[in-house]
Amino acid sequence: MESLIALLVLSGTFLLFLSMTRLFHEEVKQATVDNTQDWQLFCNLMRAELEGTTLDRVEGNYLYVNKKVPLRFGLSSRGDFRKTNADGRGYQPIIHHLKKAEISQKGQKIKIVLFFEKGGSRTFLYRFLEE
Repeated sequence: MESLIALLVLSGTFLLFLSMTRLFHEEVKQATVDNTQDWQLFCNLMRAELEGTTLDRVEGNYLYVNKKVPLRFGLSSRGDFRKTNADGRGYQPIIHHLKKAEISQKGQKIKIVLFFEKGGSRTFLYRFLEE
């Protein structure tokens, strides 16, 4: 009788462990998908925002462009990458949950590296058309 109870407890524990493993795997998979979707949205938004602009400069880890009015893109103190006017006024977040961002320029090419709070990084490259 005791052996039967022990066997039931062991099989129940195994099934619980198996279920928790599957649940954990699905959570990790979902977190990865969300990050990927956020990144794809960021890339699409940045391309749309930068289309038709002229590169002004990269300074102080901010990207400055001109599109009828001067605009600035960069990481805010609240952990989101946002678009503002050149003075830093206004607020249009493009992606959230960032730990760090690095923006660099080589000629008409810019490179934006975003480091996420959950870990990992992604790189966005863009080339402005010559004037």
